[in-house]
Amino acid sequence: MQDPVARDIAESESVFAHPAVDPDASLPYGDHPDQVVDFYRPRDGRERSPLVVVVHGGAWRAPYDRRHISPFADFLARRGLAVASVEYRRGRDLPQQGGAGPVAGRWPETFDDLATVLDALPELVERALPGAADPRRTVLTGHSAGGQLVLWAAARHVLPASSPWKLPAPPALRGVVALAPIADFARAVELDVCGGAVRQLLGEPATGDGDGSAAADRRAQTDPAALLPSGIATVVVQGQEDIVVPAQVAEAFVDAAARSGETVGLTLLPDTGHFPLIDPAADACAVVAEEIDQLAW
Repeated sequence: MQDPVARDIAESESVFAHPAVDPDASLPYGDHPDQVVDFYRPRDGRERSPLVVVVHGGAWRAPYDRRHISPFADFLARRGLAVASVEYRRGRDLPQQGGAGPVAGRWPETFDDLATVLDALPELVERALPGAADPRRTVLTGHSAGGQLVLWAAARHVLPASSPWKLPAPPALRGVVALAPIADFARAVELDVCGGAVRQLLGEPATGDGDGSAAADRRAQTDPAALLPSGIATVVVQGQEDIVVPAQVAEAFVDAAARSGETVGLTLLPDTGHFPLIDPAADACAVVAEEIDQLAW
């Protein structure tokens, strides 16, 4: 059996070895440099193809941006899909962190950005890829922290009434394919996924002490496992050997969905860790593309 750490290192080296692929067009959806979407035209020249919205991961932290997922976006475009790869504001160095590095996410900017860009997407797509994409056939896919964000985006109509991001009705989506998502915050905290990233995102003290009312409110608005049932077709693809976001997190989300009366598909890939899901050189990436195709077409 391969050492899990050695596997993870090899898989991450493989995905980050791909050169970034420049988009066919980029458009801003706000004034901040991170409020931008990259668009990839279907490589087969097809018109009115389904639209796949890609949201990258990286524990909601600033060092990881959309460039590392651009080969995956290009891979989908080469399969005849139109692609919109979303950038968003992420964590940064803060004085209270003692210079320890970027924290996970910005509150509320990370979620402001996802809500803003998805609401504006039909108009942006028409400007960037005229005639090439059909926003009526939209699938969301996201990796790791991006998986949490797409699950959240698909469930905005389930948000508490007080949430500024709440939609009055379900979004017009064909479905969601979440890739190794941080989809159940309680389980992720138990497993200390991504070095306490969930606690940082929610503004919780590392020790769990102190007034947790603000963090509890944030959790109610952002934890995918708390926003069920969504009524949106959802599939989770997960590597069984993932040590970054372990399979237990995805399984907890699927179990929470079942308790709510909703069925979420779970595709567990053997001998697969965290990064092959977005690595065009890996068999797992082809499985992901098939799941997207099933919903998109």
